[in-house]
Amino acid sequence: MDWPHSLLFLLAISIFLVPSQPRNTKGKRKGQGRPGPLAPGPHQVPLDLVSRVKPYARMEEYERNLGEMVAQLRNSSEPAKKKCEVNLQLWLSNKRSLSPWGYSINHDPSRIPEDLPEARCLCLGCVNPFTMQEDRSMVSVPVFSQVPVRRRLCPQPPRPGPCRQRVVMETIAVGCTCIF
Repeated sequence: MDWPHSLLFLLAISIFLVPSQPRNTKGKRKGQGRPGPLAPGPHQVPLDLVSRVKPYARMEEYERNLGEMVAQLRNSSEPAKKKCEVNLQLWLSNKRSLSPWGYSINHDPSRIPEDLPEARCLCLGCVNPFTMQEDRSMVSVPVFSQVPVRRRLCPQPPRPGPCRQRVVMETIAVGCTCIF
């Protein structure tokens, strides 16, 4: 037998010798589909350990990080600069951007956390990367993102009752960018 016929013969034998999977009935998809909440195998470990261990672990960590950032803003010895300039010596991206921004504290007593750091653009225009001067032919605009916060829902004064909390998404400025 020459080699092409040998190859064809081996291919035919391998098709018959490979253990076949049970055939799916008509209309069903092939494969296992979506995995369940547990990983396959004898150990059966939950795939999303963080949310299984403590449902609000991520939210608590998120709120703690925001609180630390607000504390740093409040305790900063650096005066709040409102000047449009780029500082390439700093590692902070908000000061190195061609559309630099600073942070202010957005306070709302009916929100948890009550204080959120919010970006504010320091330039009307954008910094020209060649001259490092503000160029008003472009515009610095805030970039907005939705962040999860908890809202305190308390009954109006004539009706007594405990306050409830509800997670909502709030839009805040997180940085600035240049547009033409």
